[in-house]
Amino acid sequence: MKIHEYQGKQMFSRFGVAVLENRVARTPDEAAQAFKQVGTPVAVIKAQVHAGGRGKGTFVEHPQQRGVQLVRSADEAREVAARMLGSRLVTIQTGPEGKQVNQVLIEAGCNIARELYLGIVLDRAAARPVIMCSQEGGVEIEKVAHETPEKIFKEHFDPAQGLESYQVRKLCQQLGIQGKSVSVADQFMRSLCRMFVEMDCSLVEVNPLVVTGEGALIALDAKITFDDNAAFRHREWVDLRDLTEEDESEIRAANAGLSYVKLNGNIGCLVNGAGLAMSTMDLIKLHGGEPANFLDVGGGANTDQVTEAFRIILADKNVRAVLVNIFGGIMKCTTIAEAIVTAAKHVGFRVPLVVRLEGTEVEAGRAILRNSDVAIIPATDLTDAAQKVVAALAN
Repeated sequence: MKIHEYQGKQMFSRFGVAVLENRVARTPDEAAQAFKQVGTPVAVIKAQVHAGGRGKGTFVEHPQQRGVQLVRSADEAREVAARMLGSRLVTIQTGPEGKQVNQVLIEAGCNIARELYLGIVLDRAAARPVIMCSQEGGVEIEKVAHETPEKIFKEHFDPAQGLESYQVRKLCQQLGIQGKSVSVADQFMRSLCRMFVEMDCSLVEVNPLVVTGEGALIALDAKITFDDNAAFRHREWVDLRDLTEEDESEIRAANAGLSYVKLNGNIGCLVNGAGLAMSTMDLIKLHGGEPANFLDVGGGANTDQVTEAFRIILADKNVRAVLVNIFGGIMKCTTIAEAIVTAAKHVGFRVPLVVRLEGTEVEAGRAILRNSDVAIIPATDLTDAAQKVVAALAN
Protein backbone atom coordinates (compact mmCIF):
# COMPACT_ATOMS: atom_id res chain seq x y z
CA MET A 1 0.00 0.00 0.00
CA LYS A 2 1.36 3.39 -1.05
CA ILE A 3 0.66 6.75 0.54
CA HIS A 4 1.12 10.34 -0.64
CA GLU A 5 4.19 12.46 0.04
CA TYR A 6 2.30 14.76 2.42
CA GLN A 7 1.12 11.76 4.44
CA GLY A 8 4.65 10.37 4.48
CA LYS A 9 6.01 13.64 5.82
CA GLN A 10 3.42 13.68 8.57
CA MET A 11 4.67 10.24 9.55
CA PHE A 12 8.30 11.38 9.33
CA SER A 13 7.54 14.18 11.79
CA ARG A 14 6.00 11.72 14.25
CA PHE A 15 9.26 9.76 14.30
CA GLY A 16 11.53 12.80 14.60
CA VAL A 17 12.66 12.89 10.97
CA ALA A 18 13.17 16.49 9.86
CA VAL A 19 10.91 17.92 7.13
CA LEU A 20 10.17 21.46 5.98
CA GLU A 21 7.05 23.42 6.90
CA ASN A 22 4.31 22.32 4.53
CA ARG A 23 0.57 22.37 3.90
CA VAL A 24 -1.68 20.30 1.67
CA ALA A 25 -4.25 22.08 -0.51
CA ARG A 26 -7.20 20.80 -2.51
CA THR A 27 -8.34 24.10 -4.05
CA PRO A 28 -6.44 27.05 -5.59
CA ASP A 29 -7.50 29.32 -2.72
CA GLU A 30 -6.19 26.82 -0.17
CA ALA A 31 -2.89 26.81 -2.05
CA ALA A 32 -2.65 30.61 -1.83
CA GLN A 33 -3.37 30.49 1.91
CA ALA A 34 -0.84 27.68 2.36
CA PHE A 35 1.88 29.80 0.70
CA LYS A 36 1.32 32.49 3.33
CA GLN A 37 1.39 29.91 6.14
CA VAL A 38 4.71 28.27 5.22
CA GLY A 39 6.33 31.66 5.67
CA THR A 40 9.20 31.74 3.17
CA PRO A 41 9.71 34.07 0.17
CA VAL A 42 9.89 31.06 -2.15
CA ALA A 43 7.83 27.87 -1.85
CA VAL A 44 7.47 24.68 -3.87
CA ILE A 45 4.17 23.28 -5.14
CA LYS A 46 4.20 19.52 -5.69
CA ALA A 47 1.48 17.47 -7.36
CA GLN A 48 0.42 14.62 -5.07
CA VAL A 49 0.14 11.35 -6.97
CA HIS A 50 1.46 7.84 -6.32
CA ALA A 51 4.25 8.07 -8.88
CA GLY A 52 7.86 9.18 -9.08
CA GLY A 53 9.41 11.51 -11.63
CA ARG A 54 6.99 14.35 -10.86
CA GLY A 55 9.65 17.04 -11.33
CA LYS A 56 10.09 16.03 -14.96
CA GLY A 57 6.45 15.08 -15.48
CA THR A 58 4.04 17.14 -17.57
CA PHE A 59 0.28 17.58 -17.56
CA VAL A 60 -1.95 16.34 -20.37
CA GLU A 61 -4.01 19.55 -20.23
CA HIS A 62 -1.02 21.88 -19.64
CA PRO A 63 2.08 20.49 -21.39
CA GLN A 64 4.32 23.32 -20.17
CA GLN A 65 3.39 22.75 -16.54
CA ARG A 66 5.66 20.50 -14.46
CA GLY A 67 4.59 18.41 -11.50
CA VAL A 68 6.93 20.33 -9.17
CA GLN A 69 7.26 24.11 -9.44
CA LEU A 70 8.67 27.07 -7.53
CA VAL A 71 6.30 29.92 -6.66
CA ARG A 72 7.10 33.33 -5.19
CA SER A 73 3.70 34.70 -4.16
CA ALA A 74 0.29 33.62 -2.98
CA ASP A 75 -1.22 34.65 -6.33
CA GLU A 76 1.31 32.55 -8.22
CA ALA A 77 0.59 29.61 -5.91
CA ARG A 78 -3.12 29.98 -6.69
CA GLU A 79 -2.48 30.07 -10.45
CA VAL A 80 -0.16 27.05 -10.48
CA ALA A 81 -2.49 25.03 -8.25
CA ALA A 82 -5.42 25.86 -10.55
CA ARG A 83 -3.52 24.31 -13.47
CA MET A 84 -2.46 21.25 -11.48
CA LEU A 85 -5.67 20.35 -9.66
CA GLY A 86 -7.99 18.19 -11.70
CA SER A 87 -5.39 17.72 -14.44
CA ARG A 88 -3.59 14.49 -15.35
CA LEU A 89 0.13 14.29 -14.63
CA VAL A 90 2.22 12.03 -16.86
CA THR A 91 5.55 10.76 -15.52
CA ILE A 92 7.89 7.87 -16.28
CA GLN A 93 5.92 5.79 -13.76
CA THR A 94 2.31 6.61 -14.69
CA GLY A 95 2.12 5.52 -18.30
CA PRO A 96 0.79 7.80 -21.07
CA GLU A 97 -2.66 8.10 -19.48
CA GLY A 98 -1.21 9.83 -16.39
CA LYS A 99 -2.79 10.27 -12.97
CA GLN A 100 -5.29 12.91 -11.93
CA VAL A 101 -4.05 15.36 -9.30
CA ASN A 102 -6.56 15.91 -6.51
CA GLN A 103 -4.29 17.65 -4.01
CA VAL A 104 -1.02 19.57 -4.00
CA LEU A 105 1.63 20.08 -1.34
CA ILE A 106 2.96 23.58 -0.71
CA GLU A 107 6.33 23.43 1.02
CA ALA A 108 8.71 26.07 2.35
CA GLY A 109 11.94 26.77 0.52
CA CYS A 110 15.34 26.10 2.09
CA ASN A 111 19.06 26.71 1.59
CA ILE A 112 20.17 23.52 -0.20
CA ALA A 113 23.90 22.82 -0.12
CA ARG A 114 23.84 19.18 -1.27
CA GLU A 115 21.32 16.60 -2.48
CA LEU A 116 21.72 12.95 -1.42
CA TYR A 117 19.67 9.79 -1.80
CA LEU A 118 18.45 7.54 1.01
CA GLY A 119 16.26 4.45 0.80
CA ILE A 120 15.34 1.53 3.03
CA VAL A 121 14.03 -1.80 1.73
CA LEU A 122 13.90 -5.41 2.84
CA ASP A 123 16.80 -7.46 1.46
CA ARG A 124 15.15 -10.86 1.16
CA ALA A 125 18.44 -12.61 0.37
CA ALA A 126 19.95 -11.33 3.61
CA ALA A 127 16.63 -11.64 5.50
CA ARG A 128 16.95 -8.18 7.04
CA PRO A 129 16.38 -4.51 6.14
CA VAL A 130 19.07 -2.54 4.34
CA ILE A 131 19.60 1.22 4.23
CA MET A 132 21.03 2.52 0.96
CA CYS A 133 22.60 5.93 0.44
CA SER A 134 24.22 7.76 -2.45
CA GLN A 135 25.73 11.14 -3.21
CA GLU A 136 23.67 11.05 -6.43
CA GLY A 137 20.50 12.49 -4.93
CA GLY A 138 17.70 14.20 -6.82
CA VAL A 139 18.19 12.02 -9.92
CA GLU A 140 16.83 8.73 -11.22
CA ILE A 141 18.39 6.38 -8.68
CA GLU A 142 17.52 3.33 -10.82
CA LYS A 143 19.84 4.67 -13.51
CA VAL A 144 22.60 5.21 -10.97
CA ALA A 145 22.18 1.67 -9.63
CA HIS A 146 22.37 0.23 -13.14
CA GLU A 147 25.24 2.29 -14.54
CA THR A 148 27.36 3.11 -11.46
CA PRO A 149 26.40 0.70 -8.62
CA GLU A 150 29.60 1.56 -6.75
CA LYS A 151 28.05 4.94 -5.95
CA ILE A 152 25.40 3.32 -3.74
CA PHE A 153 26.44 2.48 -0.18
CA LYS A 154 24.56 -0.09 1.91
CA GLU A 155 24.27 -1.12 5.54
CA HIS A 156 22.10 -4.02 6.71
CA PHE A 157 20.64 -3.77 10.19
CA ASP A 158 18.87 -5.98 12.70
CA PRO A 159 15.20 -4.91 12.89
CA ALA A 160 15.13 -5.57 16.63
CA GLN A 161 18.35 -3.65 17.30
CA GLY A 162 17.96 -0.93 14.71
CA LEU A 163 20.66 0.90 12.78
CA GLU A 164 23.80 1.37 14.93
CA SER A 165 25.66 4.66 15.31
CA TYR A 166 28.88 3.16 13.94
CA GLN A 167 26.99 2.29 10.77
CA VAL A 168 25.78 5.87 10.45
CA ARG A 169 29.35 7.15 10.86
CA LYS A 170 30.50 4.77 8.12
CA LEU A 171 27.78 6.00 5.77
CA CYS A 172 28.61 9.62 6.60
CA GLN A 173 32.24 9.04 5.67
CA GLN A 174 31.16 7.53 2.34
CA LEU A 175 28.73 10.38 1.69
CA GLY A 176 31.15 13.12 2.68
CA ILE A 177 29.05 14.27 5.63
CA GLN A 178 31.28 15.94 8.21
CA GLY A 179 31.32 17.96 11.41
CA LYS A 180 28.11 18.59 13.30
CA SER A 181 26.11 17.08 10.45
CA VAL A 182 27.28 13.61 11.53
CA SER A 183 25.30 13.75 14.78
CA VAL A 184 22.33 15.16 12.86
CA ALA A 185 22.61 12.25 10.41
CA ASP A 186 22.70 9.80 13.32
CA GLN A 187 19.29 10.96 14.56
CA PHE A 188 17.86 11.20 11.05
CA MET A 189 18.91 7.77 9.77
CA ARG A 190 18.26 5.84 12.96
CA SER A 191 14.79 7.39 13.34
CA LEU A 192 13.95 6.54 9.75
CA CYS A 193 15.05 2.92 10.24
CA ARG A 194 12.98 2.68 13.41
CA MET A 195 9.94 3.96 11.52
CA PHE A 196 10.55 1.41 8.75
CA VAL A 197 10.36 -1.44 11.26
CA GLU A 198 7.58 -0.17 13.54
CA MET A 199 5.28 0.81 10.67
CA ASP A 200 5.85 -2.46 8.75
CA CYS A 201 7.12 -0.69 5.64
CA SER A 202 8.36 -2.44 2.53
CA LEU A 203 9.92 0.77 1.16
CA VAL A 204 10.98 4.12 2.57
CA GLU A 205 12.69 6.48 0.15
CA VAL A 206 13.94 10.05 0.51
CA ASN A 207 15.08 11.53 -2.80
CA PRO A 208 16.45 14.03 -2.35
CA LEU A 209 17.73 14.06 1.19
CA VAL A 210 19.20 17.56 1.42
CA VAL A 211 22.02 18.92 3.51
CA THR A 212 21.38 22.62 4.11
CA GLY A 213 23.95 25.37 4.27
CA GLU A 214 23.56 25.27 8.05
CA GLY A 215 24.41 21.55 8.18
CA ALA A 216 20.89 20.22 8.81
CA LEU A 217 19.52 17.10 7.09
CA ILE A 218 15.98 17.43 5.73
CA ALA A 219 13.72 15.01 3.87
CA LEU A 220 12.70 16.94 0.78
CA ASP A 221 10.59 14.02 -0.43
CA ALA A 222 8.86 11.07 1.23
CA LYS A 223 7.92 7.84 -0.49
CA ILE A 224 6.49 5.13 1.76
CA THR A 225 5.02 1.74 0.88
CA PHE A 226 3.51 -0.49 3.58
CA ASP A 227 3.51 -4.29 3.63
CA ASP A 228 -0.16 -5.18 3.12
CA ASN A 229 0.31 -8.38 5.13
CA ALA A 230 0.67 -6.24 8.27
CA ALA A 231 -2.59 -4.33 7.75
CA PHE A 232 -4.26 -6.17 10.64
CA ARG A 233 -1.79 -4.43 12.98
CA HIS A 234 -2.36 -0.96 11.60
CA ARG A 235 -6.00 0.11 11.57
CA GLU A 236 -4.83 3.67 10.91
CA TRP A 237 -3.81 2.70 7.38
CA VAL A 238 -7.48 2.81 6.36
CA ASP A 239 -7.46 6.60 6.68
CA LEU A 240 -4.25 6.88 4.63
CA ARG A 241 -5.47 4.86 1.66
CA ASP A 242 -6.41 6.82 -1.48
CA LEU A 243 -8.60 4.61 -3.65
CA THR A 244 -8.49 7.12 -6.52
CA GLU A 245 -4.81 6.23 -6.94
CA GLU A 246 -5.45 2.49 -7.22
CA ASP A 247 -6.51 0.44 -10.20
CA GLU A 248 -10.28 -0.13 -10.13
CA SER A 249 -9.96 -3.78 -11.11
CA GLU A 250 -7.50 -4.42 -8.26
CA ILE A 251 -9.92 -2.82 -5.77
CA ARG A 252 -12.77 -4.89 -7.18
CA ALA A 253 -10.71 -8.08 -6.89
CA ALA A 254 -9.71 -7.35 -3.31
CA ASN A 255 -13.37 -6.86 -2.37
CA ALA A 256 -14.08 -10.30 -3.85
CA GLY A 257 -11.25 -11.92 -1.92
CA LEU A 258 -9.03 -12.35 -4.98
CA SER A 259 -5.33 -11.53 -5.38
CA TYR A 260 -5.08 -9.57 -8.62
CA VAL A 261 -2.43 -7.36 -10.19
CA LYS A 262 -2.98 -5.78 -13.60
CA LEU A 263 -0.12 -6.09 -16.10
CA ASN A 264 0.47 -4.83 -19.63
CA GLY A 265 0.05 -8.04 -21.67
CA ASN A 266 -2.88 -9.57 -23.57
CA ILE A 267 -3.25 -13.06 -22.05
CA GLY A 268 -5.51 -13.17 -19.00
CA CYS A 269 -4.55 -15.67 -16.28
CA LEU A 270 -6.81 -17.36 -13.73
CA VAL A 271 -4.80 -19.61 -11.42
CA ASN A 272 -5.02 -20.99 -7.91
CA GLY A 273 -1.90 -20.45 -5.83
CA ALA A 274 0.63 -17.63 -6.03
CA GLY A 275 3.54 -19.90 -6.96
CA LEU A 276 1.58 -21.59 -9.72
CA ALA A 277 0.43 -18.17 -10.96
CA MET A 278 4.04 -16.98 -11.21
CA SER A 279 5.04 -20.17 -13.03
CA THR A 280 2.13 -19.76 -15.41
CA MET A 281 3.22 -16.24 -16.30
CA ASP A 282 6.80 -17.43 -16.76
CA LEU A 283 5.70 -20.16 -19.18
CA ILE A 284 3.55 -17.73 -21.13
CA LYS A 285 6.57 -15.43 -21.50
CA LEU A 286 8.81 -18.36 -22.42
CA HIS A 287 6.55 -19.27 -25.33
CA GLY A 288 6.31 -15.73 -26.65
CA GLY A 289 3.22 -14.37 -24.92
CA GLU A 290 2.62 -11.53 -22.47
CA PRO A 291 0.46 -12.04 -19.34
CA ALA A 292 -2.21 -9.40 -18.77
CA ASN A 293 -2.51 -10.03 -15.06
CA PHE A 294 -1.58 -11.99 -11.98
CA LEU A 295 -4.73 -13.53 -10.52
CA ASP A 296 -4.75 -16.04 -7.69
CA VAL A 297 -8.24 -17.25 -6.79
CA GLY A 298 -6.86 -19.15 -3.79
CA GLY A 299 -7.57 -22.63 -2.58
CA GLY A 300 -11.16 -22.16 -1.50
CA ALA A 301 -12.72 -20.03 -4.23
CA ASN A 302 -16.41 -20.55 -4.94
CA THR A 303 -18.47 -20.11 -8.10
CA ASP A 304 -19.24 -16.45 -7.38
CA GLN A 305 -15.55 -15.63 -6.93
CA VAL A 306 -14.51 -17.41 -10.12
CA THR A 307 -17.30 -15.66 -12.04
CA GLU A 308 -16.13 -12.32 -10.69
CA ALA A 309 -12.56 -13.23 -11.62
CA PHE A 310 -13.64 -13.76 -15.22
CA ARG A 311 -15.52 -10.45 -15.20
CA ILE A 312 -12.40 -8.64 -14.00
CA ILE A 313 -10.13 -10.34 -16.54
CA LEU A 314 -12.47 -9.76 -19.49
CA ALA A 315 -13.08 -6.13 -18.50
CA ASP A 316 -9.50 -5.50 -19.58
CA LYS A 317 -9.78 -4.45 -23.23
CA ASN A 318 -6.23 -5.65 -23.88
CA VAL A 319 -7.09 -9.28 -23.09
CA ARG A 320 -7.27 -11.37 -26.27
CA ALA A 321 -7.10 -14.85 -24.72
CA VAL A 322 -7.50 -16.42 -21.27
CA LEU A 323 -5.59 -19.26 -19.65
CA VAL A 324 -7.14 -21.10 -16.69
CA ASN A 325 -4.57 -23.19 -14.83
CA ILE A 326 -5.87 -25.07 -11.81
CA PHE A 327 -4.14 -27.63 -9.62
CA GLY A 328 -6.85 -29.03 -7.41
CA GLY A 329 -5.59 -29.68 -3.93
CA ILE A 330 -7.98 -28.11 -1.45
CA MET A 331 -10.04 -26.86 -4.38
CA LYS A 332 -11.78 -29.55 -6.43
CA CYS A 333 -11.50 -29.49 -10.21
CA THR A 334 -15.26 -30.06 -10.40
CA THR A 335 -15.82 -26.79 -8.53
CA ILE A 336 -13.72 -24.88 -11.05
CA ALA A 337 -15.35 -26.64 -14.01
CA GLU A 338 -18.83 -25.80 -12.76
CA ALA A 339 -17.74 -22.23 -12.11
CA ILE A 340 -16.39 -21.91 -15.66
CA VAL A 341 -19.69 -23.11 -17.12
CA THR A 342 -21.64 -20.72 -14.89
CA ALA A 343 -19.32 -17.83 -15.74
CA ALA A 344 -19.77 -18.51 -19.45
CA LYS A 345 -23.54 -18.06 -19.04
CA HIS A 346 -23.28 -14.86 -16.98
CA VAL A 347 -20.19 -13.25 -18.48
CA GLY A 348 -19.69 -14.76 -21.91
CA PHE A 349 -16.27 -15.48 -23.36
CA ARG A 350 -15.43 -13.19 -26.28
CA VAL A 351 -11.86 -14.52 -26.52
CA PRO A 352 -10.25 -17.99 -26.76
CA LEU A 353 -10.26 -19.88 -23.45
CA VAL A 354 -7.58 -22.45 -22.66
CA VAL A 355 -8.18 -24.63 -19.59
CA ARG A 356 -5.75 -26.94 -17.83
CA LEU A 357 -7.09 -28.91 -14.87
CA GLU A 358 -5.15 -31.31 -12.65
CA GLY A 359 -5.66 -32.74 -9.17
CA THR A 360 -8.67 -33.66 -7.07
CA GLU A 361 -11.66 -34.91 -9.12
CA VAL A 362 -9.89 -33.93 -12.33
CA GLU A 363 -11.62 -36.49 -14.58
CA ALA A 364 -15.05 -35.44 -13.38
CA GLY A 365 -14.09 -31.79 -13.88
CA ARG A 366 -12.89 -32.42 -17.41
CA ALA A 367 -16.12 -34.28 -18.16
CA ILE A 368 -18.19 -31.28 -17.01
CA LEU A 369 -16.32 -29.03 -19.42
CA ARG A 370 -16.42 -31.59 -22.22
CA ASN A 371 -20.19 -32.00 -21.94
CA SER A 372 -20.89 -28.26 -21.72
CA ASP A 373 -21.53 -25.96 -24.67
CA VAL A 374 -18.65 -23.68 -23.65
CA ALA A 375 -15.98 -23.25 -26.33
CA ILE A 376 -12.88 -24.47 -24.50
CA ILE A 377 -9.41 -25.39 -25.67
CA PRO A 378 -8.32 -28.18 -23.29
CA ALA A 379 -4.67 -28.55 -22.26
CA THR A 380 -2.95 -31.54 -20.70
CA ASP A 381 -0.14 -29.79 -18.82
CA LEU A 382 1.25 -26.31 -18.17
CA THR A 383 3.59 -26.25 -21.17
CA ASP A 384 0.80 -27.43 -23.44
CA ALA A 385 -1.51 -24.76 -22.01
CA ALA A 386 1.01 -21.95 -22.50
CA GLN A 387 1.72 -23.01 -26.08
CA LYS A 388 -1.98 -23.25 -26.92
CA VAL A 389 -2.94 -19.88 -25.45
CA VAL A 390 -0.10 -18.14 -27.31
CA ALA A 391 -1.10 -19.94 -30.53
CA ALA A 392 -4.72 -18.87 -30.02
CA LEU A 393 -3.65 -15.24 -30.32
CA ALA A 394 -2.40 -15.82 -33.85
CA ASN A 395 -5.66 -17.34 -35.07
